[in-house]
Amino acid sequence: TTGAGTALDSAGSRIKASSWGLDRIDQRQLPLDGQFNTTGKGAGATAYILDTGIDYAHSEFGGRAVPGYDAIGDGRNGQDCNGHGTHVAGTVGGATFGVAPQAALVSVRVLGCDGSGTWAGVVAGLDWVAQNAQQPAVLNASLGGDSSTAVDDAVNALADAGVLPVVAAGNNSTDACGVSPARAEGAFTVGATTSSDQQASFSNYGSCLSIYAPGEDIVSARLGGGSLSESGTSMASPHVAGVAVLYKATHPAASAAEVGSWLLGASTAGVLGGVTPGSPNNLLYTGGL
Repeated sequence: TTGAGTALDSAGSRIKASSWGLDRIDQRQLPLDGQFNTTGKGAGATAYILDTGIDYAHSEFGGRAVPGYDAIGDGRNGQDCNGHGTHVAGTVGGATFGVAPQAALVSVRVLGCDGSGTWAGVVAGLDWVAQNAQQPAVLNASLGGDSSTAVDDAVNALADAGVLPVVAAGNNSTDACGVSPARAEGAFTVGATTSSDQQASFSNYGSCLSIYAPGEDIVSARLGGGSLSESGTSMASPHVAGVAVLYKATHPAASAAEVGSWLLGASTAGVLGGVTPGSPNNLLYTGGL
């Protein structure tokens, strides 16, 4: 079993940050400046959200969120009934809460109304994306559980198909190398930080992490409308997926490895405190995208 977690529209405009997470990732150092500035908005690129589904009708998505695959089989066609996936999708591509507010969002529903699912369903969802992804594309997987070679293999196959799998490290304050799909070689695995640039107390850590991103008290879309604040590596991962979408929108032919390499190369090194030894002291940065 696996479990979850004053704006102008023109390109390059100064946008008031709707969440501290957005505010943090477009600057190298604290203090926060209250702004979130990117050149691109992710138009033309697609983020596949492997999760509890997406609330398609939420105003954050403006018709950009659509059904893709549903492994649950309850007839909901990828519609969220839990809230986790909607919050995650909002951070990737919400109109106000999203890193890439013009990206297309595709629901790949592998976790049910209670937030849990099966590894078989997760593998089926990953396989569906590998076979059906519309490039340029990125996948966000804010889920995890006990180590599974089958899940790791499906993540690696997705990366080989040209879709970077951005994966939450997990929230058990333990080594992510014991968790799937965080431990998968092809995964770009994300730990969580606080607004004071500390490793979040709950975040998994270790050499299987690729990067850290904001993951505590992140405001995003709420199931049924409005917004709410959530914490977890589930919230950190979609910040990274959103930046990956911005990169793919401008570098559509980039391989998964190339996107991951760019994200790491652009990241801010050495600014995080409390990072468990053996973990990468690298914080997500938009790098001028």
